[in-house]
Amino acid sequence: MIQEITTALPPDAVLAEAKRFFASRNPLYAAFIEKEGPGYATFRGQGGEELVIGVTAIDGGTRVRGSTYLFDAQISRFFASLDPHPMVEEITG
Repeated sequence: MIQEITTALPPDAVLAEAKRFFASRNPLYAAFIEKEGPGYATFRGQGGEELVIGVTAIDGGTRVRGSTYLFDAQISRFFASLDPHPMVEEITG
């Protein structure tokens, strides 16, 4: 499943936060960095589950995409922890 959000944070800050967030979860749901590069990070979790976070700079923030097979709830929680993009607040607020 692929999930997407926009945030006011810069791309590098999003990836740094993803590394901190997924490593600090309950051991059953933790995921640890496997590969990283400009604009993405891949993680491995319980049972070898792969989780991918990709970032793209946009006007005033970052578009963040998360992909996984089983860790959908963890990606949703990570997205909820990010500062929303101002346009998102304007639409929903």
